[in-house]
Amino acid sequence: MERDRIYKVLDRYRITKGKKFRLKNVDPKDTYGLGSELKAEAKTLLQEGVRKLAEMQDKLYAQDRWSVLLIFQAMDAAGKDGTIKHVMSGVNPQGCEVASFKAPSSEELDHDYLWRCVPYLPNRGHIGIFNRSYYEEVLVVRIHPELLKVQKLPPQLVTKRIWEERYEDINGFERYLTRNGTVIRKFFLHVSKEEQKKRFLERLTEPEKHWKFSAADVRERAYWDDYMDAYERMIRATATPHAPWFVVPADNKWFTRLVVSAAVFHAMEELDLQYPKVDKRKRAELAEARELLLRTDD
Repeated sequence: MERDRIYKVLDRYRITKGKKFRLKNVDPKDTYGLGSELKAEAKTLLQEGVRKLAEMQDKLYAQDRWSVLLIFQAMDAAGKDGTIKHVMSGVNPQGCEVASFKAPSSEELDHDYLWRCVPYLPNRGHIGIFNRSYYEEVLVVRIHPELLKVQKLPPQLVTKRIWEERYEDINGFERYLTRNGTVIRKFFLHVSKEEQKKRFLERLTEPEKHWKFSAADVRERAYWDDYMDAYERMIRATATPHAPWFVVPADNKWFTRLVVSAAVFHAMEELDLQYPKVDKRKRAELAEARELLLRTDD
């Protein structure tokens, strides 16, 4: 399974213009024709991708010009945590930070909804990962209007266009970030309702997975169709060439991780990262230091 072939797979799931996007056209069970017999080969390719990603990150860190922001959104049990863990397993923690966004605090509710994400944006040379993000503001808040009421917005600003306005604001925010050297890639891990149920039952059956289970997750299943509609609207409105969405089938974890790994590596590869070149003065300084070390007794 050549890497070039994997890159071609990305075209199937990359959304850069959302107008014609329909979530129903993406099968959560899809593996691009790669059967389960290729799972072992996919694992090897993932390991290779992890190794190469570590090399790219080292150059990213040394060059100190670009930053990379990876955003993960999904229904519960779609595999966000596992995907992040496996894909980023070889990355130097010094240059990578993961931020998980839960229900906003009282302090966060006293600010605009983008405010709490800004401190976690990656520095130049770093990779930042958002496990959920400001996109919750057009997902869970849209499904549960009572959450909008506690955001203390002036009533006259809560109009019928609030969701369209938030899409516009998010697009503007992401355009601003890309214009300042942040590469953005967004992933919606698309799990089926049946597979989610299976994974929930595993969490209830296997003691080592009990900690992952929350009764609230099951209650949210009642809003499944509403969430699918919200995700589709979100992707249609916020998929852009500079900040594309990848709608990744998530029923088969091995395939999900392979696609995400390829998408991240491809994004960094496009930056043509290089180690910084030293000038003449620096080379002379290095040569002098080398001579000094060679003349120095142990």
